[in-house]
Amino acid sequence: MGKGQQGEWGEEESRDLIQIRGELETGIKRNKKLWEIVSLRLTEKGHTRTPDQCKCKWKNLVNRYKQGKETSDPESGKQCPFFDELQEVFTERAKTMQMQSQSRLSDDDDDDDDDDESGVNRSNCRKRKAESRDVPELLEEQLRMEMGWMKMMERHAYERRLFEQEWRLSTEKRERERLIAHRTWMDTEEQRSLREESRAQTRHALFTTLFTQLLNDDK
Repeated sequence: MGKGQQGEWGEEESRDLIQIRGELETGIKRNKKLWEIVSLRLTEKGHTRTPDQCKCKWKNLVNRYKQGKETSDPESGKQCPFFDELQEVFTERAKTMQMQSQSRLSDDDDDDDDDDESGVNRSNCRKRKAESRDVPELLEEQLRMEMGWMKMMERHAYERRLFEQEWRLSTEKRERERLIAHRTWMDTEEQRSLREESRAQTRHALFTTLFTQLLNDDK
């Protein structure tokens, strides 16, 4: 992947980052793969940022959110940038963690039932775990497809540049050949003209000599 753009993050760009990061809050581990996906999603929205730039910007936003959380006052305007957006992300995270915790407690309670119910619960638990693993697998598959698409586009662009270069070289070669042929034709025409002029001069000189001899014979 090429270098990302430099400079400060714009407001729209930062909001898109928060939105994308919030959508990926669950279902994928917080590792390098996560930020590669965030970078790709930002690229789709017209922003060019590397995974490291996305990760660094997110950490800065979270730190400013944590520092300004206690002192934020919307009425006086003293509120950290994108406070509402970040608050929504972390609120959803808390709800998700609470639901997961309740789900685990519910599974533990069900384990106290008879063996049949326990078997069903374990089966459902394994099913939920399998489904939870499907989410990152789908995201990774999407990432692989997007990377493959980008490589294909780069290959097409490279082949197009090669074709344009070959076409330009071929055109320049034909133009050189045309100029050489034109110069050759001009040289040939000039030589032919010189030969014709020389022959005309020779004929003129011969006629003059014969005419002079005829005049001398009459005398």
